[in-house]
Amino acid sequence: MIPESFIQELLFRTDIVDLIDSYLPLKKAGANYVACCPFHSEKTPSFSVSPGKQFYHCFGCGAHGTAIGFLMEYSGVGFIDAIKDLAGRAGLRIPEDEAREARGEAQSRHDAQNLSDITEAMARAAKFYYGQMKRSERAIAYLKARSVGGEVARKFGVGYAPDAWQNLNAEFENYASPVLQAAGLVIRSDQGQLYDRFRDRIVYPIFNQKGEVIAFGGRVIDVGEPKYLNSPETPLFEKGREVYGLPQARAALREKNTAIVVEGYMDVIALSQHGVENAVATLGTATTEAHVKKLFRQVDRVVFCFDGDNAGRKAAWKALENVLESLVEPKTVGFAFLPDPEDPDSFVRARGKDAFERLIAQATPLSEFLLRELSSRGDLSSAEGRAALVSAAGPLLKRLRSPLLRLQIVRRLGDVSGFTAQEIERHCGLPPIAQASPARVPRRNYSVWNRLFRLLLQKPELAYQLPPGFFEDASETPEASEASETSAAPPESGAVKSLCETIFAAKGGAVPSCAALLESARGTANESFFSEAAAELIAAPFVEDDIETEFAGALERLSEARRKRDFETLQKKVARMGINGLSAEEKSGYLKLVTRGKEPKES
Repeated sequence: MIPESFIQELLFRTDIVDLIDSYLPLKKAGANYVACCPFHSEKTPSFSVSPGKQFYHCFGCGAHGTAIGFLMEYSGVGFIDAIKDLAGRAGLRIPEDEAREARGEAQSRHDAQNLSDITEAMARAAKFYYGQMKRSERAIAYLKARSVGGEVARKFGVGYAPDAWQNLNAEFENYASPVLQAAGLVIRSDQGQLYDRFRDRIVYPIFNQKGEVIAFGGRVIDVGEPKYLNSPETPLFEKGREVYGLPQARAALREKNTAIVVEGYMDVIALSQHGVENAVATLGTATTEAHVKKLFRQVDRVVFCFDGDNAGRKAAWKALENVLESLVEPKTVGFAFLPDPEDPDSFVRARGKDAFERLIAQATPLSEFLLRELSSRGDLSSAEGRAALVSAAGPLLKRLRSPLLRLQIVRRLGDVSGFTAQEIERHCGLPPIAQASPARVPRRNYSVWNRLFRLLLQKPELAYQLPPGFFEDASETPEASEASETSAAPPESGAVKSLCETIFAAKGGAVPSCAALLESARGTANESFFSEAAAELIAAPFVEDDIETEFAGALERLSEARRKRDFETLQKKVARMGINGLSAEEKSGYLKLVTRGKEPKES
């Protein structure tokens, strides 16, 4: 992992306003900056950026985060790549992490060099295959027969691997280099002979978000098996996470706010050739949750376009199962089925762009597809069939994170099955809808720990005013003491403790920024609590002149709660054992509490 101190320094040197403004124009609105949210469609700006907290939050769709989070969501890159991007902008060099230091700097340099070498090898191979395409009349004829022009072929870097065993020997000085095998370009046989993975195939480079070639897909020109051949998984490539054509489609995705997911490379290329630029494809594997999350970072609507045969419907059902946990308002999913035996390539060539886009616009909504498929599996004219329908829907409804969509499906399920919505929810063990969207519930009456957390997040230096031993024995409120004999501290106290530990651990005693504190919670159990608090502080921060008073009041209330709990504990002991049953120290404390008025006053 990257050292926490480096992340704090990186965020200190990064101005989130400048960063986001380089991607979309921001306008000053009071203490913050606003814009129309890049993560969902809207006409009135609800996307707010706080220069003081170095945090963004959309009050429409709930998107939020720091500069690191913005790059991850907007560009679709991972955490490490976002760090590298920001470090490059800030002119900082990422230090070696502790794990690498433990393995030794030599091994770390070797790993980094190996990745760099594989990336370079993939780029050289892509250039080689692209050059071979220009020299092969047979390959060019194949693309022309599929109505693929030169401009689109260049856009996707389409190449050709000649019909020979060691084509890449002409491109690489050391054909036996382990790098070529690690990249999946060259295979060593059981007899020790080396040969190219891709031979006599149209080659489709697969790019990552940074535009680097990370893998290839190959298709036979005439007949042969396998018809499609992908690169194996490598240090650069994990097929269950990558989407073909995403970098090329990014501009169209933002414009259309819809991603069309098809099954093959040629489907994407053919659609692009005919002006449908917002299509992508999975890489020879069923749609995964990682695919869906990556697409929902770019758009609000995803339409899966499959063949209308049984195989296409099975693929669509698998996609439905994997999208449920990523589907939250305002995200939507649809399913478009082509008439048999068409595929997107043949359909758009035969009927044109307008007909295809009408098909996508009229795609079957997820709710309708789900109910239609489940209904087709049983006899709804019988009580048994209707009961089986509800039972089959239960596990899917449990996974659905969109509360409003779930409610609609439950009501329609009730219409079909004859059960009431309440009966369906009870039978399926569905939690109440009200629990599904806690971020939308106003948080005005905070617990004292909740309030203390927000005060510290807005002004982290207050942590140094906490009394010694503050976290050793603290409870929530006097009310909590009455409710519980032990009065254990609530979950919020753990978030406060975690926040303070990060503040105290800051390098050189510097006070971390709000953004750095939020990043420290990434991937932890407290992440959502930190983010919700920051979002609420953007909307309603504490008045700066009142923070010290608010902080002192919170500490006094916690102290009063502790005194009351101690008093109640001693009172119960006296009732059982008498005053002589107390130790000298307990007697002294008991007398002090009694002199305060029998029991502590509540604030």
